[in-house]
Amino acid sequence: MTEAIVASAGTETVDSLRPLAVLLVPLLTVGLIFLSKNRPNVREAWSILAAVAMFGIVASMVPDVLEGRVHETDLGFFVEGIELMLRADELGMLFALVASGLYVVTAIYSIGYMRGHHEPFQTRFFAMLCASVGAALGVAFASNLFMLLVFYEVLTLATYPLVAHDESEEARVSGYKYLAYALSGGLAIFGGMLAIYWLTGSITFTRGGIEGIAEVAAADPWAARGAFALLAGGFAVKAGVMPFHSWLPSAMVAPTPVSGLLHAVAVVKAGAFGVARTVIDVFGPGAVGDIGMGLPLTIAAGATILIASLFALRQDNLKARLAYSTIAQLSYIVLGLSLLSQMGLMGGLLHIPAHAFSKLTLFLCAGALYVQLDVKYISEMAGVGKRMPITMGAFGLASFSMAGIPLMAGFVSKWHLIWGGAEAGYLLVVPLLVISGALNVGYFWPVIYTAFFESEDAAGQKPVLENPFGGSPGERAYRPDGGTSPDDDEQHEDHDNHGRPELPPADGWDRSDWRGGETTPLLLVPLMTTATLMLLFGVAPDYVVFFDLIEGIVDGAMEVSE
Repeated sequence: MTEAIVASAGTETVDSLRPLAVLLVPLLTVGLIFLSKNRPNVREAWSILAAVAMFGIVASMVPDVLEGRVHETDLGFFVEGIELMLRADELGMLFALVASGLYVVTAIYSIGYMRGHHEPFQTRFFAMLCASVGAALGVAFASNLFMLLVFYEVLTLATYPLVAHDESEEARVSGYKYLAYALSGGLAIFGGMLAIYWLTGSITFTRGGIEGIAEVAAADPWAARGAFALLAGGFAVKAGVMPFHSWLPSAMVAPTPVSGLLHAVAVVKAGAFGVARTVIDVFGPGAVGDIGMGLPLTIAAGATILIASLFALRQDNLKARLAYSTIAQLSYIVLGLSLLSQMGLMGGLLHIPAHAFSKLTLFLCAGALYVQLDVKYISEMAGVGKRMPITMGAFGLASFSMAGIPLMAGFVSKWHLIWGGAEAGYLLVVPLLVISGALNVGYFWPVIYTAFFESEDAAGQKPVLENPFGGSPGERAYRPDGGTSPDDDEQHEDHDNHGRPELPPADGWDRSDWRGGETTPLLLVPLMTTATLMLLFGVAPDYVVFFDLIEGIVDGAMEVSE
């Protein structure tokens, strides 16, 4: 492949086909998957090969990007002033590396999950999973707001069949709800894009802010505020910022690999990434501060962190608890971006990979429990650590990371956020993060305690806002949404198990050991991989490529804004 290098404003632009090649891989693979629908082994091989190819192409651009060379694929013009260009810059590479790298893990895990649980419509599932990650990479490599919006909407349409996968009434309703929220957010982004073009004559991402945006902010701050609110608000829908969060817990009706994709790899990260593009490459931290939009964004993020954490305490359904945890954790990214300080931006962007590794580990563990033991509810998990010690050990480590325990990935990002709040003069950020960390412990500890320290014959209820922490037998039954009903004790006893045995079993779980054998390697190896990545990120963040990318992003944005 021939690549021409052109110097441009302190960086070198590389005319390259690699950003385009990343998107052509899933486009081709989706067709191959459908053609192989009657040959499951071939179909799933295409999925893994596509994941490896996408990650390999993305990784091949990392050395150049770290040295200041940006890969671009010029596809011409849509209309005058709007280029059809793909651009692999530092911020795009951050999201692309997370999405493509974790897709490799998710693709392998999905084989074990879909086969182990005998899920229907597997060909469509693997095709749409590949298409969704391809759309996420398009979001990462978009060079302007128009290109980002196109791939953002493609991501919405590609993930809808995954949310509504089993075609039950509940799944269809959840899918429609997801579409309504996501498309409404896209409409707001479209309005913000038009406003930016009208105000500046450009929608091309520029580190530190689009040319002319600072002058607009000074001359017409209310117009700039309106444009910012439309963009940030539109992206906040997929990021799950309250009150635009309701679609996300509903989407938990999807298979667990989809939940991992939604919460750790593609969809919610696309929303957070859009907020990052808005703050860093559309307005720039300086202009956001000048129009006074940093504080409202901080308040929205802080409120979401606290309220979603309280909702998580009420959930007995494990995936529902993880869903509300995601809503809270994604707002750490938004919080860091809203602080507009160097350490704050670092913390927000560091939380993109830190949360991805940790939350995907949690969802992969939840899926393994469901496939192997039919466990969906925390109150069914008493003693399950004896049966699946590696899985629950990984779950415990990922929980510690979510709570910001030192030597875990979550600690790295939250440490920067604490100092970012102090640097920005928002001292209330410090107690906010301490309280949210305590709430994380509050809703994750009962899961760990139940799995490892409760006996099967003395299990208690688990929505901890209604019972003592750790759970204890209560008089009332609890629905999965945290509500109570004095008359549904019998319904709660089998938790919609559809005829499966009562959990936990009266005679206790079979005991496993640390040598494995607790579930298939297709489920166990991926969750051990993400847990290992999480630990490496926490122990040696300076040696992980994400740290270098983020330093370059933040240094460039702050230098231009000063």
